[in-house]
Amino acid sequence: MKIVKRTLLILLLVLAAGYLADYLAARTRPTGSVQVQPILAIPQKDGKDEFILQDPETDSCVQSLLPHLNQQPCWYLEKHKQRRIDM
Repeated sequence: MKIVKRTLLILLLVLAAGYLADYLAARTRPTGSVQVQPILAIPQKDGKDEFILQDPETDSCVQSLLPHLNQQPCWYLEKHKQRRIDM
């Protein structure tokens, strides 16, 4: 039982150190930007959605693995360049 507790404690410390390192990297690196295409999804009476493309927007992002500072990581925004906005 002691070995399991130590293993869990070590795992928790490694995860916390990784998160802290990622946060410090996000704070020290400059923020990036990605062009994102907003798409309005307007529900119709027949149950289908009508999609209207909006003008592209530039979203700022952080150069990290996880979201920090209320911004998404740049790698995530690069893979999700379309943002659906449900009305």
